[in-house]
Amino acid sequence: MGKIAIQLYSVREHTTKDFLVTLRKLGDMGYEAVQFAGFFDTPAEELKQVMDQSGLVAAGSHMPFASLTGDQLESSLTYNRTIGNDLIICPILPDEYRQDEGAYYRAAEELNEIGRKCKENGFTFAYHNHDMEFFDLGNGKRGFDILFEETDREYVKMELDCYWATHAGVDPLQTIKSYDDLVVSLHIKDMTIENGEKRSIEIGKGTLDIETLWQTGEAVGVDWYVIEQEHFDGDPLDSSKENVVNLKKLINS
Repeated sequence: MGKIAIQLYSVREHTTKDFLVTLRKLGDMGYEAVQFAGFFDTPAEELKQVMDQSGLVAAGSHMPFASLTGDQLESSLTYNRTIGNDLIICPILPDEYRQDEGAYYRAAEELNEIGRKCKENGFTFAYHNHDMEFFDLGNGKRGFDILFEETDREYVKMELDCYWATHAGVDPLQTIKSYDDLVVSLHIKDMTIENGEKRSIEIGKGTLDIETLWQTGEAVGVDWYVIEQEHFDGDPLDSSKENVVNLKKLINS
């Protein structure tokens, strides 16, 4: 059975002020794991100590593309190894790799090389989508297709953001089924439409079929269900508490 985590971008206004205190609060809420979106210059050993004290493990790290290339990759892997994380995720491609079909092919080459080096060092490497990867590049081809058709399945796995897939008009359930063994993590966030605009909202208050997403993920062996929210009407920590409570109710109903 996959485990529940929170993507720390959800509580960025708190982590930027007091990273370690925020982690402790999330552990107290009942989260099993956190997925990182920056480390705020925190020494790896200190971070690992707070994680252990809070009962948290790592559900992956979103690492900027630049930190995964050249000499920076080794130091990135060393840091993540120290905190007990073995899942490295590229959260978004630089603009120059998203301009056209050729750019996505170049991106696939780069991601494949990063993934190969990660695997050689005992890590799993995955790519996280937004909506732009699903845009038609002009000939019926999508960046999403290129990235996962042109990379080695052993080197590049998928963290499917179900919200952004839905935002782009793509069925995340069908995508999970189509790519099954590649999907190691799902980003779970609900969606509502306000004044004609799509936005994220607390789990259970929107239109995504979260329960079926969970069941489909379980059928293909997803490791992590990572709660994320980007838009808030109140304190993100309050929403984070509501999200984990609501998700656990859905999957245990």
